[in-house]
Amino acid sequence: MQAACCAAVVALGLPAHASEDEHILVLGRISDDPAAHFNQLKPLLDYVVPRMRDVGITEGRILMARDAAQMASYLRRNRVDWVTETASTAVQLQARAAARPLLLTERNGVSSYHTVFFARKDGPIRELEDLRGHTLALQSTASTSAYMVPMTELLDAHLSPEILLAPSDQPSADRVGYVFARSELNIASWVHKGLVDAGAVSSLDWNDPRRVPDAFRADFRVIHESSPYPRALELVRQGMEPQVEARLRQVLLEAGNDPAARDALRLFFNTSRFLPLDEDSQRSLEALRKGVQRVRAEVE
Repeated sequence: MQAACCAAVVALGLPAHASEDEHILVLGRISDDPAAHFNQLKPLLDYVVPRMRDVGITEGRILMARDAAQMASYLRRNRVDWVTETASTAVQLQARAAARPLLLTERNGVSSYHTVFFARKDGPIRELEDLRGHTLALQSTASTSAYMVPMTELLDAHLSPEILLAPSDQPSADRVGYVFARSELNIASWVHKGLVDAGAVSSLDWNDPRRVPDAFRADFRVIHESSPYPRALELVRQGMEPQVEARLRQVLLEAGNDPAARDALRLFFNTSRFLPLDEDSQRSLEALRKGVQRVRAEVE
C-alpha cells in the first residue's frame, strides 16, 4: 500500500513526459484522492498493456490531474493517452482538448442514468416551475447528475439559478436558490428536514437507500426527471496513433467477457463492461455539451 501511495502522489506531481515515449500507454484520472484512485486504475492498466504489445505498447503509467483544466492541458500536450471520466467532464475535455470518446463505461450493469428532482409531498412544489423563489440542494460542481444536469434543466425551463451561502439563505423571488450539500445523503436529509425545498440526485442514488433512505423517500414526490445520459466514458487524446486506439478499443470491448479481467474491472469503479457509443448516446452527449456551455456562460 505504501508503494502504491508513493507512486500515485509522484504521478500527480510529475510533468508527465510519458506519452512522448511511443511504447508507454498513460492512463489519466482527475482525482482528489490519488492513492485510492491509483489502486483502482492500475489493475486494469496491467491487464490492458500486455495485450497491446502487437501495436508497440510495452509499459503503462498513471497520471493524476487535480481538475479538468489540468487534465485538458495534459491531453493537449500528449502527456495522457486515455482518460476515464463522467459524462459532463468528458464533454469538457472534448471542448478544451479535443479528446475523443472511445467507449461507454457500464458500471454495475448500468450504462446510462438520469437526474431526479424531488421535494416533500406536504410542500407546495409539484413541478420544476414551482422552484422559482425556492431552494434546491445539489452535491458539488464536480457532479454530473447533481449539478451540471440540474443546472441545464433549470436553464432549459427558463429558470435562473442563484447560488446561496447556506441553506438558511433565501433566493430572490424570481430565481432558484441552490446550495451545495456535498453528498447525496445530505441532499435527502436537508429536503426531509425542510432546510431546503427540493433536491436533485441521480436515478441510481434516488433508488439507493444508503443515499436516499426509504423512510425519507416515502415523504418525497418526484417533481421532474431529466433525459438519460451516459454514466461514464473512456476517452483518448487527439492524435493517438490509429492502430493503438483501435487495439485499446478492442481490448476494452473484449474485457467484459474475459474472466481474467473480472477483478480488474470490479476495481475499476465497479465496471461491468465497455460498450460502443450508439446514436442515442451521441445525441445525449451533444445535448450535455451544449448544456455545459450554457452553465459556464450563464451561471458560473
